[in-house]
Amino acid sequence: MKTLRLKAGKERSLLRRHPWVFDSAIAKGGGDAGETVRVESADGQFLAWAAFSPNSRIKARIWSFDEEQRIDADFIEQRIAQAVAARVWFDIQSDGVRLVHGEADGLPGLIVDRYGDTLVAQFTSCGSEKFKKAIADALLQVTGLTRLYERSDASVRQLEGLPEVTGWLRGEGATELTIREHDWRLTLDVATGHKTGFYLDQRDSRQRFFEHTRHRRFGKVLNCYCYTGGVTVAALAGGAGHVTSIDSSGPALDRALAHVRLNGFDESRATFLDADVNASLRQCIERGEMFDAIVLDPPKFAPTAAHAERAARAYKDINRLAFKLLAPGGELFTYSCSGGISADLFHKIVASAGTDAGVDGFISERLQGAPDHPMTIAFPEGEYLKGLVVVRR
Repeated sequence: MKTLRLKAGKERSLLRRHPWVFDSAIAKGGGDAGETVRVESADGQFLAWAAFSPNSRIKARIWSFDEEQRIDADFIEQRIAQAVAARVWFDIQSDGVRLVHGEADGLPGLIVDRYGDTLVAQFTSCGSEKFKKAIADALLQVTGLTRLYERSDASVRQLEGLPEVTGWLRGEGATELTIREHDWRLTLDVATGHKTGFYLDQRDSRQRFFEHTRHRRFGKVLNCYCYTGGVTVAALAGGAGHVTSIDSSGPALDRALAHVRLNGFDESRATFLDADVNASLRQCIERGEMFDAIVLDPPKFAPTAAHAERAARAYKDINRLAFKLLAPGGELFTYSCSGGISADLFHKIVASAGTDAGVDGFISERLQGAPDHPMTIAFPEGEYLKGLVVVRR
């Protein structure tokens, strides 16, 4: 068994059960890609078992802090069983659910979503890649399903020195699926959709927007970066008078329109624009338009903290424009899915955007990912999705 010896004082984060070891913390040692290594303090004290990643700044991702633990196929199956069992704690109200959420479930670099009778897995680290066969076997054993699609095409694999891989790992068949979410039906394609096919992390936010719309009776709603129209469906279900949805993907907008039809809503209450969001917001301002509710759910502007400054300007700009379009008493649902933007920084960005727009408001809610996307107390970096509901005064 190979060993990683840390520099003096660098063991503190592992003693707090943080699951990462950065290259700057290592005094000596290493291993092959995905190999399980013993992590020790400078004085030789056992700290953890970890998967080694030669090409990443995160050199080791922790499997276990128990010295007696064997890291093998049985360990993998046990962790997957625990993760799947934990999801029964939550009232998810959907047959689209995240079953494994990486470090939060003790399986670093592994994402697994279930869409009805189909599993989709994403392997984003050398450790999860090394155990791919054991993970696939365990997933089918624990869930009783037979179809498992791989979507290992996330850009983070490049940092691990891993190529993109997609396709069926187990089973075969159609990749176009329909799921139930609350009282709605939504479709996705696990082969071509964003992430593993869909944004399950925003499930509860879509429900909250439906509840706000039903209570407030929004007349005009603007849904920016709408993707396949989950929020559009929620707004129409809540009784919104008209929803304008903007995205720069024609295929996503086609699916969004199909969702309006699939759920039986009047198409005349929905407009879809294949356009740049920033340019569209400016055009709306020039036309003097106002909206009762605006949703901003942009893509990841800052994947790491190193990108935070540039991303902050982008977030501020779109929020400033949105505030100018928000009617008095209206609500802005604004989000950041960037891991490099903390909740505190995002709050400051939105506040600054309001000031520049000459708009005052109060935060009525803070939103986060759905509960099947957990964040642990030892791993605050897991809080990538942040949302604020701001009511304009």
